[in-house]
Amino acid sequence: MPTVSMTVNGKSVSGDVSANTLLVDFLRETLGMTGTHVGCDTSQCGACVVHVEGKAAKSCTRLAVQCEGAAVTTIEGLASGGDLHPMQEAFRDNHGLQCGFCTPGMIMAGVDLANRRGNKLDEDTIRNELDGNICRCTGYHNIVKAIAAGAAAMDK
Repeated sequence: MPTVSMTVNGKSVSGDVSANTLLVDFLRETLGMTGTHVGCDTSQCGACVVHVEGKAAKSCTRLAVQCEGAAVTTIEGLASGGDLHPMQEAFRDNHGLQCGFCTPGMIMAGVDLANRRGNKLDEDTIRNELDGNICRCTGYHNIVKAIAAGAAAMDK
């Protein structure tokens, strides 16, 4: 059984995994980081989005061993010193969640979008970029508002 080592939310971690252990399972089952959710196992819903080396990645279709030596950030790693990340605050302030299941993946996708596309995001860009992130509860209106507000706040 291989041992995988990586940095998760700024901390060095390692664990024994089978060669086919998914990153999401390593995070949830080995490390106890349950903020990253498993929604589909087919890379269609986006509930499992984390950042690997600073870029959004769906952890349900990436093997843990593929992340050997990588820096991984989960939803648990966004807040800093007790302060929510601006995107997390924006989701709270703009009611960008309902049941909360998709929220971590949406927030991680939103942070990645702002990092890639800048802090002034229009509705069409956000909706287009969220393709691959599914929310079964909302009509996406408040999620789009939250990502726009979060991106703007990340500029400060």
